[in-house]
Amino acid sequence: MAEDVPADFTRTAPPARGLHRRLYDWVMSWADSRHGMTALAGLSFAESSVFPVPPDVLLIALGIGQPRRAFRFAAVCTVASVAGGLFGYLIGWVAWDAVSGVFFAYVPGFDQQIFARVQGYYLAYGFLAVAIAGFTPIPFKVFTIASGVFGMNVIAFVGAATLSRGLRFFIESALIVRFGPRMREVIERNFNLMTLLFTVLLVGGFAVLRLWMH
Repeated sequence: MAEDVPADFTRTAPPARGLHRRLYDWVMSWADSRHGMTALAGLSFAESSVFPVPPDVLLIALGIGQPRRAFRFAAVCTVASVAGGLFGYLIGWVAWDAVSGVFFAYVPGFDQQIFARVQGYYLAYGFLAVAIAGFTPIPFKVFTIASGVFGMNVIAFVGAATLSRGLRFFIESALIVRFGPRMREVIERNFNLMTLLFTVLLVGGFAVLRLWMH
């Protein structure tokens, strides 16, 4: 419920300016709403294709306010994010030639040079590229749309997206349940470092698995 959310949480935001800050504030306003879970699902879906603010900020706020539902929030985040990723895949698969100019001009995170670099990642790593993008601060929407553009196997795409997004959201919720509101500040301050360390472990695990299978 709204009264369960710490009063200072929804008023604390990382440094930002202009449109991105206004979007962040709008996202956080849903933490005080009875429609918070619906908003979380919509945000998770949209962030996988076009929206610039990640769902983690609302997931953490809702989890702190209602810790008994934290894992339910994580599940909603995961399912909606993968569904949104499939929508992004569809955009890349059937409409990229028509809409690429709009994305490069107006959607944060899209840049022609970055997109060309992502293509190189796909050629080299495939499944692993999506898995890493889904967990780290790399804009996930770039990889979901690129998956459609470059024709990645859709089953492999869903598997990679579910693995990475599920791990990310459930780990955050587990930390919130274990440590409570104090974990919010730790996650926000060290999120990039935490995801970098996990990525190293993830890549190492895939490398070991690949060697073992050969």
